[in-house]
Amino acid sequence: MSRIALVDDDRNILTSVAMTLEAEGFEVDTYSDGQAALDGFGGTFPDMAVFDIKMPRMDGIDLLQRVRQLSSMPVIFLTSKDDEIDEVLGLRMGADDYVKKPFSQRLLVERIRALLRRKEAMESGEVGDTEESKIIVRGELSMDPMRHSVSWKGKDVTLTVTEFLLLQALAQRPGFVKSRDQLMDVAYGDQVYVDDRTIDSHIKRLRKKLRNADSEFSSIETLYGIGYRYNEE
Repeated sequence: MSRIALVDDDRNILTSVAMTLEAEGFEVDTYSDGQAALDGFGGTFPDMAVFDIKMPRMDGIDLLQRVRQLSSMPVIFLTSKDDEIDEVLGLRMGADDYVKKPFSQRLLVERIRALLRRKEAMESGEVGDTEESKIIVRGELSMDPMRHSVSWKGKDVTLTVTEFLLLQALAQRPGFVKSRDQLMDVAYGDQVYVDDRTIDSHIKRLRKKLRNADSEFSSIETLYGIGYRYNEE
């Protein structure tokens, strides 16, 4: 049974979403703000989390920053319908996905299941002896899908589940272009739709992490209006 942390200062959302998730077979921990969640985690993180952005004491962005120092667990943000700035900022800070309020609880459940399937497949090795499970070495890049580990020039790079899947999809076939639609399917599955801005934000975050390991990293190329490709150095 997967454990989900739900963090929102709206008690009605906490109650209704928790009931829906529990009915779907999840164990749910609820928190009314970021500080309460951080205290409740106590260094032991759930399988994934859903954070509201605007909360008292500690908002979702600050909470995500704290969590990302210690954990790469998948995180979905709940955002206000007109808050595009918060959506982009959240993705750049390391969230895996976002859902706009007011939202369909069925959509939220689908997004949660999509992220958990990919996380669990990588951690358990259920992907088997497939192309997706093989160690990838591309110049200075090394990826081990079975261990969810990445290094660049020997330096470990910590990626979220979504970032890992996007890099893997690009690095598997260097020189070949992946459209945003193809990358969406890789990261979320073909039953979940996200817009182009979501993929672009994940790629920016991915590049930033690799440039932290090497300021001259330039292997992920943007082809405007087409997509992205990995160029082996």
